[in-house]
Amino acid sequence: MQNNPYQDVKQYVFNKLNDAPSPLSKTKISEEISNLRMVISSVDKQVLKAILSVPDFENLSEDDWKRMAWEFEIHFDVEMKHGFLIQGDDQQERDNKWWTQISKQATDTYYWDRYSTYLSKSLPPEVVKTIDTDTDIVMNNIENPTSAAFSRYGMVVGHVQSGKTGNYSALICKAADAGYKFIVVIAGGINNLRDQTQERLNESFIGQTKGVQVGAGKGNTRNESMPYSLTTVESDFNKQDADRLAQGLNFDSINVPVLLVIKKNTRTLANVIDWLEQQYKGKGINHAMLVVDDESDYASINTKEEDDPTKINLRLRKLLSLFNKYAYVAYTATPFANIFIDHKATHYDVGQDLFPKDFIYALDAPSNYFGARKIFIENSDQFLVPIEDYETSIPYSHKKNFTITELPDSLLDAIRVFVLNIGIRHLRGQASKHNSMLIHATRFTDVHKLLAALIEVYVKDIKKHIVAYAKLPDVLEQSEIIFHIKRTFENHLSEVEFSWEKVLAILPSLIESLMVREVHQKTSVPLEYRKESATNAIVIGGASLARGYTVEGLSVSYFLRNTIYYDTLMQMGRWFGYRPGYEDLCRIFMPSDRITDFARIIMSTEDLIADFKLMSEYKKTPNDFGLAIREYPDSALQITARNKQNHMEEFWYDMRLDGMLKETSYLRKEPEIIKNNLMAIRNLLDHLPEPANTEGTKVWKHIDKDVVRKFIKSFQTFDGDKLGLTSRMPIAFIHKYLDERQTDWDIALYSGSSEDQFIHNDIIIKKQHRKIKLKNGVYEVQNRQVSSGSAEGVTIDNEAVRKLLKNDRKAQRASEERSRPLLMLHILQAEESDSSDYIDEIAAFGVSFSGSVLSGQPPIKLWINSVYFDGLAESLKNESESDD
Repeated sequence: MQNNPYQDVKQYVFNKLNDAPSPLSKTKISEEISNLRMVISSVDKQVLKAILSVPDFENLSEDDWKRMAWEFEIHFDVEMKHGFLIQGDDQQERDNKWWTQISKQATDTYYWDRYSTYLSKSLPPEVVKTIDTDTDIVMNNIENPTSAAFSRYGMVVGHVQSGKTGNYSALICKAADAGYKFIVVIAGGINNLRDQTQERLNESFIGQTKGVQVGAGKGNTRNESMPYSLTTVESDFNKQDADRLAQGLNFDSINVPVLLVIKKNTRTLANVIDWLEQQYKGKGINHAMLVVDDESDYASINTKEEDDPTKINLRLRKLLSLFNKYAYVAYTATPFANIFIDHKATHYDVGQDLFPKDFIYALDAPSNYFGARKIFIENSDQFLVPIEDYETSIPYSHKKNFTITELPDSLLDAIRVFVLNIGIRHLRGQASKHNSMLIHATRFTDVHKLLAALIEVYVKDIKKHIVAYAKLPDVLEQSEIIFHIKRTFENHLSEVEFSWEKVLAILPSLIESLMVREVHQKTSVPLEYRKESATNAIVIGGASLARGYTVEGLSVSYFLRNTIYYDTLMQMGRWFGYRPGYEDLCRIFMPSDRITDFARIIMSTEDLIADFKLMSEYKKTPNDFGLAIREYPDSALQITARNKQNHMEEFWYDMRLDGMLKETSYLRKEPEIIKNNLMAIRNLLDHLPEPANTEGTKVWKHIDKDVVRKFIKSFQTFDGDKLGLTSRMPIAFIHKYLDERQTDWDIALYSGSSEDQFIHNDIIIKKQHRKIKLKNGVYEVQNRQVSSGSAEGVTIDNEAVRKLLKNDRKAQRASEERSRPLLMLHILQAEESDSSDYIDEIAAFGVSFSGSVLSGQPPIKLWINSVYFDGLAESLKNESESDD
């Protein structure tokens, strides 16, 4: 990388702070910076260059010093909690402390020690400590490699782009220290991801690339402990290279670990299997093997009948079967597919399937993680830019022969944001850092190419205008393009610390470095992030970027993809991760319905993680958790779609409603239906006794379920499908619940903060303010959340529990304080967020089902048939049409 005074000085101070005892205070950070400033002001420049180990030095501005202090305060204030573990029945009976209580103390932990030192140079101390704890727990569950024959199947669940590679790198280092001799990392299905993973493992574990020390190996390499890598950054596994690299090795007596980083590909797996069988001449291999299956929900899953598994699944299992001692650890951020594996499935030749029967470990993310909740729930107005103008230019449903003739204005706007971001990061002292923009708008290679050609034209125009006009006093009159760049700055980046004039002034020196790169199966010029110079790239791609691949310095995304699958959609979100010093610049341009989908997935995932923590506490098993996911209401659409793809046209679906909150987040907008639903609430109130309280929210307890049944039948909900699965209000299952569960109900009519009242006979409440948005012909309640705060705890008598609910809605489900389901009635005073339209009264309702994932009640069953499947046909057809 080119010399960067700000980064050089920052690295020097960082090293000083990193050596100081933690936790670090603001005072300590300020002291270190003040000490260096004093040195700078008092010593000769040549001496200063020697102190800082830099070829040249230029003093920093006051703003630079302030920014540095702020960045250190953020860096050293990061928290990261350790994860949660669920173990299988057999695993709970085994020695689950063999590593932490015995072997770790008795072992020369060479690989882990040097990797942890390497991590400490860039990560907060708390994060390194948690990685150590997390991987110790996984080590305890994969078995001691000195044991007799064993097989272990586990899964580690992280967040998208949250550092899973760093976690399994730590696991690999510890496994090698413990004595695992064969380590196979299966790194996605495309070359760029495999190559990137190999490079990272060279840095974290091998310690060298082409004989040059890198990463953890710099200045800390023992030749006698150097692992053998049978793959390189340039090439995947092949038998000829493996024979050459392994020349002279005796694999029966080898005393250093052997690493293979391979693509998830049938031919590559077959080559590895053939080579191993050749080396060991068909004998069972007694070395312990660790297999890390990265992005394990992709391609590893058997989607066919068990007697004829898919090729990759079959060969993965065949690879495991060659070894007498092995541990298979799946890594993923989206575990739906892994959990849906039949835990009883086995094959006569290759043994059991890959269900994580022994353990599942759920990682937490550090507090500085730029994650889904922060983007889509907490700060959606800051980071998300809803777009509506793409349909004529790049419609969702286009085919591979589609011709793009023009770029939507929203895409041009996004490109301009990216250009400005490059300048702002340069002004912030981040000139040596990579910058990327991701455009994910199609699933077809030829359409990627057309899109790239049009973007190239616009980028050339931007370059030409900035070079020619940016320094002129009347630049806005001379250049329409720069006029639009200024408008983009005002619309998206006006809150940054630099003026428009200062940002524009820096752009002529940077703009020529901007490049456009395609990433797909037919890419001619590859995307590279070189270590010696910063890359500024607009990256255009689809599937080749959607899983595991890190787009460096990503600050702007333009996303138009559509999919029915939650896991696929989340994996496409390359914008998650860490954005030190430029998080505020990040923007995601996306259609409103995709924003809704992401928010829905996030809330569903949080529900499941809360269930996971609860099941961990109560010593439940991976199979129990798998059942909980399969019965989770929001899994219904996912399971249905997968069964459709597996040609299963009819089946029973089991849904667990216990502990769930289901609400009418989408409301019909027809005036007659609004009137009908208000009348449904009034009719219900006519059949209720006097409420238990007179002020505020009205509560009724022990109400016969037939009264509730009549209300729900009369309330006209929005149903995107016949079962209500796509609208998150599974109305058909709720009707079935009312039929089957013999229980009274509680009812609450909530009072809000409006000055306007809802009056029915002697019942008076204040209406509730809510924002709504008209989408796809229905009203969507803001954040798809009708109730707020501790609404679910309104019928709980325990004051302590009610207070807890204000901070944790899940507390109700965990404590199981309520023994009856709660019907929640709302009279909303709704304001449209995109217009001045105002609805004085609109009715909504929700149901908070009593119990939790541990309740033990039988699920609600409904028959899913071909009629319902027909509604998914077009979506599923689109899923299968892709060539990128």
